[in-house]
Amino acid sequence: MTTVIIIDDHPIVRAGMKTVLNAAPNITVIAEGSTGEDALSLVKGKQPDVLVLDLNLPDINGLEVTRKLVAQGEATAILVLTAHDDTQMIFSLLQSGATGYVLKDEALETLAHAVHAAARGQSWLSPTVASKVIQRAVQREQQAPVEAGKSPHPESPLTSREMEILKLLAQGLDNTNIAKKLAITKRTVQNHVSNIYGKLGVTSRAEAMLYAIQHGWGQVPLWKSTPDVSNGKS
Repeated sequence: MTTVIIIDDHPIVRAGMKTVLNAAPNITVIAEGSTGEDALSLVKGKQPDVLVLDLNLPDINGLEVTRKLVAQGEATAILVLTAHDDTQMIFSLLQSGATGYVLKDEALETLAHAVHAAARGQSWLSPTVASKVIQRAVQREQQAPVEAGKSPHPESPLTSREMEILKLLAQGLDNTNIAKKLAITKRTVQNHVSNIYGKLGVTSRAEAMLYAIQHGWGQVPLWKSTPDVSNGKS
């Protein structure tokens, strides 16, 4: 049974989330609160599997709560709940140790799935912000050429070619277009993608990019504004 604590300063919102989660299989809400201090004390005292944490709280915001919990070495997975899909804040939260980012207008439909994913140690982003985050995760400063076959990041298990393909996946390219861009066969691309997923222990493009973000592979810019990506422009 996955144990959950809900922190939100709106009682009606908490009640709705609690009802949804308690009705989901293998999930039980064990406590709730309305402030950042509540989050810190309840997580320390009850050690839940997942914390559903509102970003905007009356005392300590969700980002600071996340940083404090991670600094304390808490094992609880943190799902941040917010009404805004601000790219800079998403990156800041993920880099601070949050497991996922759930939009409030999608919460009742996706929250149980997000909690299950977080409990398994997988990252989660609301569908409406996932592609935006993934596309921006791979935009970084130019780096010096890397020796063939070597990882561009010492702590990364990926080769330079695998990292190159990971970046193209994040830009939204399918296997056919990646093959054309790199002048290799589609089968070779498929093999590389399979190796990437296996090395990172993930099953999707979104999980692979979130893993890369959270492990600090390269510099991830924190945008002060969010360009329109609805037409595919960066």
